[in-house]
Amino acid sequence: MRVIPTTSPQSEQTSDLIDTLRDRVIPDHEEDGLTVHVGGQTAVHKDFASVLSGKMPLFVTIVVALGCLLLMLAFRSVVIPLTAAVMNLLSAGAGFGVVVAVFQWGWGSSALGAGPAGPVESFLPPMMLAVLFGLSMDYEVFLVSRIHEEWLHTGDNNLAVRRGQAATGQIITAVAIIMICVFVAFVFVGMRIIAEFGLGLAVAILLDALVVRTILVPAAMQLFGKWNWYLPTSIDRILPHVSVEGPAEAPAGGARAASPPADDPGPVLTDGRGA
Repeated sequence: MRVIPTTSPQSEQTSDLIDTLRDRVIPDHEEDGLTVHVGGQTAVHKDFASVLSGKMPLFVTIVVALGCLLLMLAFRSVVIPLTAAVMNLLSAGAGFGVVVAVFQWGWGSSALGAGPAGPVESFLPPMMLAVLFGLSMDYEVFLVSRIHEEWLHTGDNNLAVRRGQAATGQIITAVAIIMICVFVAFVFVGMRIIAEFGLGLAVAILLDALVVRTILVPAAMQLFGKWNWYLPTSIDRILPHVSVEGPAEAPAGGARAASPPADDPGPVLTDGRGA
């Protein structure tokens, strides 16, 4: 039997109709030995979305756990991986929020040439999250590896954060601007799915580079102080030693403890004054 809804395939009423047929109408009228299924493209898309939604918590957990493990291996820290995971999720959440507001609620979707408001494609969140986590981890490793290098040389967490941010901030911002321009171009190709992907990633990278990596992460590392570099002995024994910037050195706060050289003025501002 072919059933044609009076509403569009993307509408909530059509989704409710499928649920009504499966849960109420068909079970009440099935004869003995007869099994009835609801198929078709609309039902397949609905089932696919349900499967993806059910797997999203597991997907997010695996991505976050692997990212934390890699950062823990690189920087011998517990706080830095957890902070990076929270910051990455904030950036991703902001990107998803903008996509929902524009394409699902219709805030400016017509102006972008994306047509009327409608549901967001079910496969978009895992794709966006995977790409965004990869880019965010690049920025995180680039920033924290420079801070970690200064920490090993000086043993001063506040000084290391300031120098690391000063050395990498412009590069991270420049790289992010390139990626933002690329993804913004996706918005104007005339395809709704590509526009969703491009807008979500552009907004997420904008916030990640200009707010998260240049403000929130350095501020959090300043607040945590030496706890940034804490790793329980039991975990340290299990994890292999991996260094992002070549052979690892002992922190300056231990046997190598030393203050910055007296003749080292620190970062120099554009007018020549010491910072």
